[in-house]
This record gives sequence, C-alpha cells and structure tokens, in this order.
Amino acid sequence: MTATLVAQGLAGGYAHRTLFDDLDLTVAPGDVVGIVGVNGAGKSTLLRILAGELEPQAGTVHLSPSDAFVGWLPQEHERIEGESIAAYVARRTGAAEASARLDAAAEALSSTDAPAPGAPDAADEYSVALERWLASGAADLDERLPAVLADLGLSLGDAHLSADSMMTSLSGGQAARVGLAALLCSRFDLVLLDEPTNDLDLDGLERLEAFVRGIRGGVVLVSHDREFLARSVTRVLELDLAQHSNRIYGGGYDAYLEERATARRQLREEYDEFAAKKADLVSRARTQREWSSQGVRNAMKKSPDNDKIRRKAATESSEKQAQKVRQMESRIARLDEVEEPRKEWQLEFTIGQAPRSSSVVSTLNEAVVVQGDFTLGPVSLQVDAGERIGITGPNGAGKSTLLALLLGRRAADAGTASLGTSVAIGEIDQARTQLTGAAPLADSFEALVPEYSGGEVRTLLAKFGLKADHVLRPVDALSPGERTRAGLALLQARGVNVLVLDEPTNHLDLAAIEQLEDALESYEGTLLLVTHDRRMLERVSLDRRWRVEAGRVTEN
Repeated sequence: MTATLVAQGLAGGYAHRTLFDDLDLTVAPGDVVGIVGVNGAGKSTLLRILAGELEPQAGTVHLSPSDAFVGWLPQEHERIEGESIAAYVARRTGAAEASARLDAAAEALSSTDAPAPGAPDAADEYSVALERWLASGAADLDERLPAVLADLGLSLGDAHLSADSMMTSLSGGQAARVGLAALLCSRFDLVLLDEPTNDLDLDGLERLEAFVRGIRGGVVLVSHDREFLARSVTRVLELDLAQHSNRIYGGGYDAYLEERATARRQLREEYDEFAAKKADLVSRARTQREWSSQGVRNAMKKSPDNDKIRRKAATESSEKQAQKVRQMESRIARLDEVEEPRKEWQLEFTIGQAPRSSSVVSTLNEAVVVQGDFTLGPVSLQVDAGERIGITGPNGAGKSTLLALLLGRRAADAGTASLGTSVAIGEIDQARTQLTGAAPLADSFEALVPEYSGGEVRTLLAKFGLKADHVLRPVDALSPGERTRAGLALLQARGVNVLVLDEPTNHLDLAAIEQLEDALESYEGTLLLVTHDRRMLERVSLDRRWRVEAGRVTEN
C-alpha cells in the first residue's frame, strides 16, 4: 500500500514552550524528507507528532488512506531488560502489536458471550486485524529474520547469538545492526526515522542508504550524518530555532546548504540596508532638531525685544526647521521594518591541553587479546606524541579492544602493551559513560573537576548550551546530545595531551559537528579518532589511518 501524509498548521513543543508553529508538510510516496536544525529545535518532537505518539499544540495530521501502516523508529534502541532479539524486531516492525490485536480479535470472534450493546461486529474487527497482521509481515517474520541477520554479519547459527539472545547483552554496534535488521524486515507504508545512522559502520550505512532509496513509500528522517543526508534526501525541512521559523528546501541536502547560505546572506543584506537607511534618517533628524533649537536660542540672545521683524524671521526659520524634523520622523515611521536575523547558538570551544607527554604515547609489540572466540592480534603498533590517527572498521572488528590496549585499560594476553609517561587522556566514548547516574549534572560535573567552583561549572556548561533547566536534571534524564555536549565541556575543563574520540558525532547537531571539527584542527596533542562519519574523515587532518577488521589492524 502507498500512503500520503499531510500536516497543516502544526505547532509543537513541551510544557508552555512552542518550538515550531505554522508548519505545513506533505510526504508522498517516493519522498525522502530530511529534518535538520540545532538540538532542541523540535526535530524528534515533530516526528512523534507525525507518528501519532504526541498531540500537536495546534494543527492537524492526515493520512491517506487512514489505515496506512506508519513506522516510527525513535533515536535510541530502547533495549528492554528481558527482551530477545526476535521480540525486539517484532516490536520495532509493528508485528508484535499486530499479532496481539489479531489474537484479541480471534478470541472475541470465538466467544459465545453476547456482544455488548453498541460493540463493533466481531467478524469485522477480525477482518481488519487480519489485514493489519498480514500487512505488518508478521506471518513470515520468523522465517525472514535469520537470513537478514546473517546478511548483516549477525548469524543466528553462532553459538553466542541466537533469536533468543537478550538485546541487553549486545554491544552498541551489534544493537545498531539488529535495529537495521528490524528496519529491513519492516513493511511500513511510511517510515519515520530518528537518527538511524548512530552506531552503524560503513557497511551498515550503505545498506541503510539503499533501503531508504529503494522504499516505495515516503520517508521522513532526522540525521546529523551529512554524507547520508546528501545521498538520501530529496527535500530538506529546516527548523530554525533562532528565527522561530521553518522552511522546506527542494533539491537534496547539498542544494539546501547552498540555498540556505544565499537566503541568509540576503536576509543580512536586507537588514543592513534597512539599518543604514534608518540610521541616516535618524542622524539627519537629530541634526535638524539641533539646528532648530540652536536657531531659537541665538534669536533670543541677539534680537532686542522691540525688533519684531527679526524675531518673526527667527520664529519662521525655527518653524521651518521643525517642519523638516517632522518630515524626517514621518519618513522614518514609513520605513518597512526589517527584523535583524538572529544568530543561532553556536558551540564554540577549545580542547584544554596538558603539558606534552613522553615522545612515545603507547607501544604494542605482538600484543594479543582473547575474548571468547574473538582474538585481536597479534598487533605491533606505536603511537608517537602529536600523531593524529583515524581508526575505521566494521562493528565488532575489535576497535574498542584496540583502544583499551593502547590506553592501558586492558592487559595483553600475549605480547606486550605499554603506555608512555605523563599521558593525560581525554575521552568521548561511544556510550557516553563519562557522565552517568541520578545525580544532577552540575554535581556530577563538579565532582570530576574539583578545582572548579559551582559557579564556574555552571558558566562553562552554559557555553555548551546546558543552562539552568539542564544542570539541575539528573544526568540520566538528559538527551544523548546533551550528554555529548557535557562530555565536550569536560574536555575543555581538563587538560589533555591524548584525545580519544569514539563516534563523537553521534547525537550532535550539524553546527556542533562542524565546530568540533574546527576545534580538532587547532588541537596539537595526540588524537585517536574512531568514526564512521565520512565527511569528518575528509575534513579532519590525519597523519595515519588504521583499519581494524576481523581482529587484524592494517594501515592505509
């Protein structure tokens, strides 16, 4: 089934705050709409409204046909304790809900009890539930799932992974692949995706791009992966929090960047022209007032009381000057007011640098790590002070294990691994574990940098967009993007000479990613960068590139 979604006059936000309003959007089959905007602009809120998970503050959302199968996949994978891979996929594809509805309808149909007055016909309800169950793909999901997982490198025949394996036992990369498998197994008429690229490796990204390009129905997605957006979207919806506006751009992501730059330049030029014209008129009006006042004072001083002719001439001159002032003020009032374009909040920071470490930061000599059936190595590598190294490879290939070896957090089972002296490590790990727990953000942050006062901590966090309503919240209640910004603030507060970034672009908005790239250019210490962000790999200067695959490390 193909479906069309039409949103008209939408307004959305939380509590009494409106993030966007007067938003119109039509998504037809074949459309791929990318939603962009700074963190907090309302992107996820909009997706939830389109999915029917959240009521809009104003406006309407219509589906045609009304029973179209809409899939909403939220940003985080929601790994529930006790939920297996098979149950997770069934929930994410909507098959579990469709099966439960069919079971309830079948039970009602077979019941011998008299139906309640006004109750819907049991046969009709069963027919609708059956049609939904078939549309969801639940009928053959159990047969299709193993092949999809195997194709993604998650074989259900493996001794350590089966359909009954718990989602909570998987690594972040494995969970991302299972999430991708759920998407590939889905039969949605319209798909709403929130940050689907997070934690996916390059192979997973390419599969996701192929899925999005090949889907018959419409797609609305939020992503901060610039290359994914450039390869996938046909239109861009920008939620501009600073201007409190929204606008749809056609022609794909790169065309959007060009058109947005042109539009912003034109707005600035229009405002500058208005401001210059107004300033000129105000200045001239001020000059006319001064001349008028000065003329009256001079006439009163120089003209004798009985010199009526000179007094009359002075009065007439003053009135003429006053008339010119009124004309200037009238011209100012008739100007079409042009509002100054507001500047978006920007993440501007530097990475605090500690004194230089020893000339050799880390050395691996025929190092081997064995974890169950997985073996990393033997690996012989050396990281010198000031080197900038990019690390790529499939999920589960051993990148995190390699980092643990290099940083002295994991002992080698064979061979040797040694860490240099005076090494001050700063890290943004993939799971953002630097700041976790139920304590307020301000308290957790201050405990990690005791040399900072409470006021200094709040001031620093505010520079990263974390203000009063954030610092008092429990860390675990913050969004992934907010936790990432808090981690970046920690890097600025601490001095580091070895910087380790593991998928740093996850959950950051586009402007913040670009600012991070700028900060990395001015950073002079050692850098270990693990990322699947293809544009970051192009923009950040690197001395070496390592690829980790199947427990082996090769240098490109």
